[in-house]
Amino acid sequence: MTASTHDTQHVNVSDAALEQLRHVSTATLTTQLFKRGLRNVFLQGVGPLVKPAPGVPNLVGPAFTLRNIPAREDLDHVGVFQDPDHPQRKAVESAPAGSVLVQDCRGEQSVASVGSILALRLAKRGVAGMVSDGPVRDSGTISGLGLPLWCTGASAPLNLAKHHAVDINVPIACGGVPVYPGDIVVADVDGVVIVPREMAEEVARDAAEQELMEEFITQRIDEGRPLRGTYPPNEETLAAYREWRAQQGK
Repeated sequence: MTASTHDTQHVNVSDAALEQLRHVSTATLTTQLFKRGLRNVFLQGVGPLVKPAPGVPNLVGPAFTLRNIPAREDLDHVGVFQDPDHPQRKAVESAPAGSVLVQDCRGEQSVASVGSILALRLAKRGVAGMVSDGPVRDSGTISGLGLPLWCTGASAPLNLAKHHAVDINVPIACGGVPVYPGDIVVADVDGVVIVPREMAEEVARDAAEQELMEEFITQRIDEGRPLRGTYPPNEETLAAYREWRAQQGK
């Protein structure tokens, strides 16, 4: 392993931890990562193409990345798509089932990062979803495919007008956040958080505990209790929380 590649893809993340991450908010995760010294983990300007319905589990999966650089007119023309190993096509055909394809589009808003046919192929291959810091084309069609997709909106022009796809499964930036292959992507109605793979187990555990505590605190605030002693909890509130948790069997 070198500092430039930060290869942690071999680090195991249990199914139990991934399931916990499907049911905690990105807000909670940013707090847990902040406690561990990480402040730049939330993708800026990136949101769900289709707003998730209440109760729908988060998009969660290991990142499989695609890096784009600015296009050059002599290299980026429609003929390049005749090559089945064109990096964009190859990324769509290579992203493992259950992974999240994350595209570095440099925040470029004037062209699309994917269209409906490639999005459909991702869905058919069992890819969990896609994240891009650029927009998509065919947004109406993609919205009906059932592929969870977080992006910056819609734009009709094809990617070749501004993007040259160059690298697959390498460290990238997306929404101003570093994303390493294998990092755990978590996306909800607020947006997308990148959880370093080596932290995923403990972050998932502590995030679930935080949300249970906040469920109790929310009930107390709803009952009319003041913030002082309740949020954050003092010893009396913590004792009441432990009792409540035991009664709930949680």
